[in-house]
This record gives sequence, C-alpha cells and structure tokens, in this order.
Amino acid sequence: MKRKLMLLLACLFVGIGLVTAQTQKVTGVVISEEDGQPVIGASVLVKGTQIGAITGVDGDFTLPNVPSSAKTLVISYIGMQTQEVAIKSSVKVVMKSDTEMLDEVMVVAFGTAKKSAFTGSAKVVGTEKLEQSQVTNVTDALAGAVPGVTLTSNDGAPGAKSSIKIRGFSSINAKNDPLIIVDGAPYSGDINNINPNDVESMTVLKDAASNALYGARGANGVIIITTKRANMSGEAKVTFDAKWGANTRALQKYEVIDNPGMYYEMHYRAMNNYYKSTGMNDQAAWLEANKNLFGSNGGLGYNVYTVPDGQFLIGQNGKLNPNATLGRVTNYKGRDYLLTPDDWEDVGMRTGLRQEYNFSVSAANEKSSFYVSLGYLGNEGITEGSDLKRLTGRLKADYQAKKWLKIGGNMGYARFDSNSLSNNGTSSSTGNIWAFVTQMAPIYPAYVRNADGSIMVDNNGIGMMDYGSGINAGMQRPFIADANPILDNKLNTRNSEGNAINGNAFVDITPIEGLKVTFNGAFNLDETRHSYVYNPYYGQFDSTGGTVSKYHTRTYDYNLQQLVSYARSFGDNNFDILLGHEYYDYRYYELGASKSQMFSQGNKELDGAIIDGQGASSYKERRNNEGFFGRLQYNYDERIFGSASLRRDASSRFHPDHRWGTFWSVGGAWLINKESWFDASWVQELKLKASIGSQGNDNIGDFLYTDRFNIINSNNSLGTSFKSKGTKDITWETNTNFNIGAEFQLWNRVTGSIEYYRRKTSDMLFSFTVAPSLGYASYMDNVGNMVNSGVEMDFNVNIFDTRNFTWDVNVNISTLKNRITMLDPDKLITTEYTADGKGYKGYSNGSFFIGEDLSMFTWRLKEYAGVNEKGESLFYKNVKDEAGNITGRETTTNHAQADYYITEESSIPKVYGGFGTKLKVYGVDFGINFTYQIGGKQYDGTYAYFMSSPYGTAGYNYHKDLLNSWTPENTNTNIPRFQMNDQYSGAMSTRFLTNASFLNIQNINVGYTLPSKWTRKLAINSLRVYMSAENVFYWSKRKGFDPRQSYDETTNATFYSPMRTISGGVSFEF
Repeated sequence: MKRKLMLLLACLFVGIGLVTAQTQKVTGVVISEEDGQPVIGASVLVKGTQIGAITGVDGDFTLPNVPSSAKTLVISYIGMQTQEVAIKSSVKVVMKSDTEMLDEVMVVAFGTAKKSAFTGSAKVVGTEKLEQSQVTNVTDALAGAVPGVTLTSNDGAPGAKSSIKIRGFSSINAKNDPLIIVDGAPYSGDINNINPNDVESMTVLKDAASNALYGARGANGVIIITTKRANMSGEAKVTFDAKWGANTRALQKYEVIDNPGMYYEMHYRAMNNYYKSTGMNDQAAWLEANKNLFGSNGGLGYNVYTVPDGQFLIGQNGKLNPNATLGRVTNYKGRDYLLTPDDWEDVGMRTGLRQEYNFSVSAANEKSSFYVSLGYLGNEGITEGSDLKRLTGRLKADYQAKKWLKIGGNMGYARFDSNSLSNNGTSSSTGNIWAFVTQMAPIYPAYVRNADGSIMVDNNGIGMMDYGSGINAGMQRPFIADANPILDNKLNTRNSEGNAINGNAFVDITPIEGLKVTFNGAFNLDETRHSYVYNPYYGQFDSTGGTVSKYHTRTYDYNLQQLVSYARSFGDNNFDILLGHEYYDYRYYELGASKSQMFSQGNKELDGAIIDGQGASSYKERRNNEGFFGRLQYNYDERIFGSASLRRDASSRFHPDHRWGTFWSVGGAWLINKESWFDASWVQELKLKASIGSQGNDNIGDFLYTDRFNIINSNNSLGTSFKSKGTKDITWETNTNFNIGAEFQLWNRVTGSIEYYRRKTSDMLFSFTVAPSLGYASYMDNVGNMVNSGVEMDFNVNIFDTRNFTWDVNVNISTLKNRITMLDPDKLITTEYTADGKGYKGYSNGSFFIGEDLSMFTWRLKEYAGVNEKGESLFYKNVKDEAGNITGRETTTNHAQADYYITEESSIPKVYGGFGTKLKVYGVDFGINFTYQIGGKQYDGTYAYFMSSPYGTAGYNYHKDLLNSWTPENTNTNIPRFQMNDQYSGAMSTRFLTNASFLNIQNINVGYTLPSKWTRKLAINSLRVYMSAENVFYWSKRKGFDPRQSYDETTNATFYSPMRTISGGVSFEF
C-alpha cells in the first residue's frame, strides 16, 4: 500500500510538471511610436486562441497561462496598426499610427481591395499627405504625389481649378479629364465644395483593370475621394484645427525694365534707330526722336521728368539728361497736376489673408458610426475682387440594423461666395488687371494727383485713377488707352454665391454568408447666382451708364446603382463575383438677363437699370448614361490573383445607332514572396502584375451627331442659322490600356513600384474646319489612332525608424511619349515638312501640327534664323524649282514670306514627378515636397511680347534682354536691332520656343506635437502647433515663365499668378 501511495504521488508531481511545462507567463508593455507614451486599452491576444488581455494605465499586460506551443501575439488598437510579435517572457510592442496603413486596403471601383491582391494600377494619397498641403481644391494635393499624374492651371485665383491628366492624353478634341468619384458615386459638382479636411484618402486609378467598371466616363482615369469615417473607438473623438496665413504672388516677374529713365532711353533708342534707317543723320535723328518721344507719332504720351527749359530728356549719347528730375507738375485747363510714375504691381497687388477653421466629432462602436464636421475658409486673392468664402458641413453615418442589414448615408453641404476678375488671360483687354501690372511701362501714373502729390477725388467721392484717356492733365496713353482695371475691380462686381449639396445613401443586405445585395443612390445639387455689375463712372461701360447682368445656374444629377456580390472559397481557391447596373442623369439650367443705364452705383439689381441689354435668355442641357457590368476576382492561396470585368455602356451623346459600347479588362498578379521556395528574408513583398482592357470615351459634348441651329431675329421675323454640322456616324473613342509592373518591399524599409503602360486611342475624334460658304465652321469625325506610353517609378525609403527619430524619403519618376499613329487619309490630310525636309502627313491646327508619328502638341512654326548684317530678323523659307519641288532653303527678312516647319518639338515633358522627405525628432516634424518636369518646349508668348519693338502702339514694357540687341558695336547676338516699326522683331517663330523644365518647392511643413503626458492633464489627447507654406519657390528657364499653365497654348503672364501661402496653425484632438 505504501508503495502504491508513493507511485501515485510521483505520477501527480510528474503531471503537474508536465502541465507547468506546457504553459508560460508572458508580460509586456505597449507604447506609441509617435510619442513613446503607454497605449491604454490595447488588445493583446495569443494568435489562434481566445487567450488575451487588455493593457492597463501604464500600457502593461500579463498573460499567465500562454501555451508553450503558441508562437505569436496579436496586438491591436483603434487608430493604430495591428502588430504581430514573437512570444517571449517579456515583450515590448511599439504601435504605429494607422495613417501608415492606407496602402494596405484601398478604395477601388465599387468596393475595397487589399493592395497586395490588386491586379491593377492605383496609388493612394492618404490623410498624412493631404494634411501637408494647404489647398482649397483637394485634387491639387495630387501635384507631385502620384506617378503619371500632371496638373496644369492658368488661373491661380482662390477656388480656381486645375486640369488633371492621368497617363497622358486620350483625345485631341474630346475632354481628357478623369472621372471624380466621391464616396462611391460620380461627382459633377465643383470640387471646391468638398472640404479637404473631410477627406480620408484619394485613390487614383490608372489602368483598365482599375477603372473599366466605370465604363465610358472612366476612360481618362478615375480619382476616388473617400470622406472620413469614425474609427471604432467607442468614445467620441473631437478635433479642432485653425490656421491663419497670407497669400502673395508665387511667380517671379519677368526681368523687365523697372527704371523710368532707362525705359525712356530704350524707347528713344527704338525711335532713333528708325529715323536713321530712313536716311536721317545722327543729329536729325536725335532731334526727331526727342520731339516725338512723348507725342502720338510712335511716342509714349507721357513725360514724367522735369528738364530745364531748352533741353531734351535724352542726350545725344542716348542717355537720360543728368539734369532731369523725376516728377513733373503741369497745368491743364487751369488746374495743376503732378505726373509721376507708379509701380503698377504695388498698386494692383496686395497680400491676401487666408484663414481656415475645421471642427469635427466622430464616434463608432460595433453597431454604428457617425462623423459630423463644420468648416470655414476665408481666402483673399492677391488682387482686389478675387476672394472666396466657403462654409462646409458634412454628416456621415451608418448603422448595422440587423445581422443581415446595414444602412448608411452621407450628406455634404457648402455655402460659397466668390469674386472673380474679368478677362483673365486676355493680354490686350481693357479689363485684365494682370495685363496691366505685367506689361505696363514703368513711366505711367496709376493715380491722378494734385500738384502736392495727393490723389484727386471726383464728384462722387472716388479717388481718381489714370485711365490714359486725357483725364490726367490731358495725357493720352497709347498702351490700352481708356482703361484702368485696378479701379474697375474696386468699383465693379463679379460675384457668384450659392449653395451646393451632395449626398448618398446605401442599403446592404446579406441574406446568406458571402452574398451581399447593395442599393446605392447619390445626388449633387448646385444652385449659383451670378451677379456682374459694371460701374457707370469709369472704364468699359461708362458710355452705357453702367451695366447689370444676372445669371442663375442650376446643376443637378443623380446616380443609381444596384450591386450583387458573392464571395466563396473552395480550399485555397477564393472567388468574388460582382454584378451591377448603374444609371446616371445630368441636368443643367441657366437663366439670365442684363440691363444698362443704372440709376445709381448702389442699386445693383436689374430693376435699378432701365435699358434692356441682350434681353432675357435661358438654356437647358441634359444627358445620361446607363451601364450593365460584371467582375470576377480570383485568388489562389493569397499568392496568385486574377480579375476580369465586362461593361456594356450607353451614352446619350451618340446617335441611337451608336449609343451602346462593350468594354472589358483582364488582369493578374503573383506574390512571389509567398511561394514556399522563396527564402529571401530581406524581401517582404515582391509582386508581379499585368492587365489589359478597353474603355470608351464619351467626353465629346452633346448632340454632335445631329445638325444644330441658332434661332435669330431677322428684322423681327423668325430666322435660323447654322450652329454646327452633325455627323451621324460619330462613335466612341476607344482606349485600350496595357499595364505591366512590379511592387516590392525590401529590408522593411524600402517600398516601391515600377510599371510600364501603353494606352492606345482608336477612332480618335477631330474637329475639321470648313469653308465659311457652307454656313458652319466645323464638324467632328473619327479619324485616327494615338498612343501614350511610359514608365512610372515610385520609391519610398525609411532611412531611420527609432522611437524618437524617423526619416523617410520619397521620389516618383514618370516618362511620357505621346504619338499619333494613324490618321484617316480621306479627311483632308496635308503634308508638311521639318527644316531638314522630312515630311509628315496630318492636319494644321494653329501653331500645332497633328501628324502621324508626331506628338499631338507638336509645334508648327516659322523658323528663326538669327539676324543679318543690318541687325534685321531672319526667317527661313523654302526654295522650289519650276515644278514646285523643294530644293533647299534660304533666309528672308519678311516674316510673311517665311514657311512653316514641323519642329518635332512638343510641349509635353519627357520626365515629370515629385520628391520629398519628412522627419520626426522628439515631437518635432518637418516635411518638404517638390514637383518637377524635364524636357518639352513651350512657347513663351509674354517674353516674345516684351522683346518686340514698338509697332503700331507703344507703352508696353521691354525685357532687359533687349539691352543686348544688335548694334553696329554689338553684332555677336541673335537679338535683332531694336527699332520702331519693326513688325517682325517679336513675330511668332522658333525663337521663342523655351525649355519647359521646372522645379517647384510645392510645400514645406514644420510642427511640434506636445508630449501626451502634458496634454492629457488638460483632457487633450493631442496638441500640435505648426507652420506650413505652399508654392514656396519656383525655378524655370526664365523668370516669369511658367510652363505649368497648359500644354495646348502659349504661356501668358496675363493670367492670374499662382499664389504662395504661408500659414501658422494649431490642431487639437480631444
């Protein structure tokens, strides 16, 4: 018995030992990478079991009975990345913010996708990147951030929109803009009505596998904007952000002459050279030039210098009289005036105030979530009359009503009030303030002054400004006479105010596991009232007693989607099927009227004027699209992925016989690093992918398939006139996209992608001009094919990653080759030649040539050949034999006789992209981002203007490069002799084609986040103070030259300059 008892006790101790050996105690602490503080309430779970714990107030946890066979702990916390760590007796876990997870799950067409499983080409711009940009228009944050994306804009005013291109150009005459999707639905409203602070992420879809499900409207790429949603934290999260800053001119001025004396010397030089060319001797030319320097015969109109009696302003040496003093008092009609020049830019420009406030509250649990926000933006432009005020609000909520039923909705509201300038970009317009401040010679007064220098006041109490029309001491200004848009902008009103609402709602029904039925509905409504009031005292409309115009526009569209998806797995084989139907309806309404002869400047309504202008008018536009589509996605063991989609699309923009089109895509991907034979531990991810597909493009305008007519008043009888000639057989432009690439993550520090794409447009649309005798100007037809191809590279390197110091560097590089590969030979094709005699077939399109094997923006110009021995401009022309064959070339001084040549130079850059870096050191963060482009040629129209000799008019400014123009003593130059009445010195030619490369500091951010151990005492979870700057500095071939304006026209400094914004702010989270 005793022996049995001893044996039983031995077995008991052995069993206890075995059990003890099978479990272990694990302790640890969880901290935040951002500030090193404990993470309270984090979930710590033994992977594959129900064993777990929650971290305490010090971020600590204890797991007393962890099986010895367990290998991994899973740590999760709302707002931070889930971490998996190896089990040890003591564990320290550093949690990273979830802003770094945005690339893990992407919002894509009609759903989401894991980045690792996605077969298409897409790039996500997340919250952290968006917060680095001070933009009014959220899509402007894409500048330099996404490979393959370019932004151009010729308007830098608050609220102005950029033109976005994704992987080049799909069409010559149809629109090339991408489709904008907001929270799953197409968005046709003003993108400025979406508060960037409400945006969680933007996903740019670039190939057919990514955007084919959007059909015809997605042919130029898709930008998916996803608004913020509450994180599942249980407790409400409250945020407040405020920033204040200043707007200034970002673009440098051209290096024009800014000294009045030097300007008079230059203009004298032009006149003196002219008189000498007519046969006058030096003495006679000097006297004649001085006599006419201020006159109407090529003169400047104004003399703002006082010189002693009997002396001339310019001496025989061509220099300003040393006895001349700036400022001249003159008597006109019994009143003394002081004539003294002003810096028109100082007078017309200002520093604008920018202030922005954003407030949000959000909360979520297992059943529901909500996000509500309110924002205000006040953004003053750098000229008076170009301001934007915007009030926004958003409410987003969803609710899991039943296990099988989820509902939700999202409503955004914007109240906007903006002013705009008239005639932006019109260089010779009397109403364009940028034409004045950019081109005005430095000798002209902006104000009318009394003899003591004070500004005169008229009978209406208005400070008088000089219109160059005799109002100032009888002086007549030859440059854009009877105009002063600075005062016009003060007295005139160009206001647009209104309300915009966009909303959507969804219902998700999950009747069985894996099957989901979704109903989505969305709408956009924009009501805008435009009020244009032009004063009765000065400027363009003083002769009509002032003019009042009122326009009301209404844009309304809605989108309905019905989706059925089913996901099922069979072992390692996983399938996901989507079927859907979509209907989109767009409507636009416009109603307007105008009157003149205002009763008073204060009454700015139609009832305050008495003479009907063009009368009342109204306009209505409507179009719709419908599509049926399906998608199949497959993955094998999360290693091999495939996708295929098909969409049958209809567009009301085509004739009923050509309204439907069928479009498709297929794609595949292979995660090589997940293969069992792959053992490179330094490679965390290596994915190969490829896709191909086709889409239609219907961005061509409405009713081009039928003849259109204008209704006219013909002596009070009803009449019609041709507006446009229709082409019944006009059909879809079809884009076929091929994409192949690789994505990788190396050493846990380097991530990136390399992709090649080829995008072919078939049945390309082109507008053909016809003889005026036919009664219409042009018609559209499908004529040819075009190819865009290139390589995109995107790299991100985490150089340092420690608790108190992180440093990341990013760079993206894109190339673009655009070529027209085929044109219809039956559609009026001509042959034109390069300078070396190479012929191209195609169509002349102004200063461009649309030709086979050329870029769509290939310049067609007369070729500059320098100057001759007399300093005259030379241009090339062809020499032909009796049969009309070109046998050679010769030069001519007559620009009109010179021939046009195909330059083989395009405005499209060869390489473009962005790069930047960000650092975090003990709570201090710093970030800087650049955009750039290399190559391409743009025509610098403003420089050409500044390099022109006075011909027909005078008084515009001159570029300092004219100081190096040809003289008998300076023959080693290609700048022609500066001479009045030389009509060809600034003629359009290859002389002014300019390298379009640039580098821009897009933004700089510096901030400090206070340690949480300080802020938590004040019940503040996070507090950050910061400074940021946008459009900081810009380099190009020439000061003032900005090739970012556009690809399809000459650059022009009479457009509103880009603005530099420098702000300081504070951000709270409670």
